[in-house]
Amino acid sequence: MYLTREEEKMYAGEYGPAVEKSMEILVALGDIYGADGMVEIVSAQISGVSYKTIGEAGLEYLDDLASEGAQVQVPSTLNPAGVDLDQGKSLGFPEEFTRKQLLIVEAYRKMGISTTCTCTPYLVGNVPPLGSHIAWSESSAVCYANSVLGARTNREGGPGALSAAICGRTPNYGYHLDQARVPNLLVEVETPLSGSDYGALGYLVGKAVGNGVPYFKLLDKEQIKPQVNQLKALGAALASSGAVALYHVENTTPEYREVITHTGNLEKLTITRNDLDNTRDKLSTAQKPDLVCLGCPHASLDEIGEVALKLDGKKLANQLWVCTSISVKAAADRMGYTEMIEKAGGHVVCDTCMVVAPIEDMGFKVIGVDSAKAANYVPSMCGLDVVFDEWENLIAFKK
Repeated sequence: MYLTREEEKMYAGEYGPAVEKSMEILVALGDIYGADGMVEIVSAQISGVSYKTIGEAGLEYLDDLASEGAQVQVPSTLNPAGVDLDQGKSLGFPEEFTRKQLLIVEAYRKMGISTTCTCTPYLVGNVPPLGSHIAWSESSAVCYANSVLGARTNREGGPGALSAAICGRTPNYGYHLDQARVPNLLVEVETPLSGSDYGALGYLVGKAVGNGVPYFKLLDKEQIKPQVNQLKALGAALASSGAVALYHVENTTPEYREVITHTGNLEKLTITRNDLDNTRDKLSTAQKPDLVCLGCPHASLDEIGEVALKLDGKKLANQLWVCTSISVKAAADRMGYTEMIEKAGGHVVCDTCMVVAPIEDMGFKVIGVDSAKAANYVPSMCGLDVVFDEWENLIAFKK
């Protein structure tokens, strides 16, 4: 793999041990995947944040890098942590887990990484331009960046994305190349979509396409063009049930015109209302949730507002978390949405989500979600039952 003179200096340790270690990781990845060289990146999004997923070994690795003076070279954000960094104690998160989690976030802070912990970095200012190269590692964020923003990233692992952020480069292979961005499955959707249909659709197609690139045609003439919230739900489900990092939606996503000529002879998958309803039923393992968790991926301000207005003046009969970033919560505070939700008995929870938090140790048994990604992961990662439905159907009010 070709390295520039500057990259050779990094590899040789001329910029210190942290940069040397990081460049060694990038070169190894490039060799494995047949990259011809490196590309400079404009941003990074780094996973491997929750203590639940990286444990002591991950904490030790991050402490070592920070102590060696590692500093990121591009704007970089973090994936969700395992606790709400500000409200952990009041929400009942385990004390020792919280202590370890704060140490992890502090190590990242020392490296110059924004401690806004979120799986939707594009909602908090990390918005790479069309065609730019980036190194993102959270699967739903990768899918959104490639598909909706038209940036270029592979599904990086946490160490790979962190190494790229420290060196300002990533190996040039996969979705950084034009030939990897063409579709290999045509998906014709015959039924109109709304709400959690987008998640069910993504889950179903992800199972079918694996790590391929689906191209969606929404055939219903009354179908409203999907917006940010629907596209993030679609991509999150595609990335969790399969390994999808890029999708195209006709007349919606930025690269569809460039690849539409490749759809003529593709294998076709037709999706009906019955397909979506069956998928929804399969994702539920119980009927009545004791904790409803919304915001997977993290909720936008619009989504929080919809929940707040529904709850205004009422009292919840079950517990509710609306998960988001600290930045979006600040806007929700100013709009009065947080107060509405809290008066009803719910919580706007920051920095974490139901998947990477230790909810299995907090007394909950059944989690209600409107996210197909969460419905897919909660049983396997948390060992809890799940109910997948529209959020309006999940919440219950006191009489």
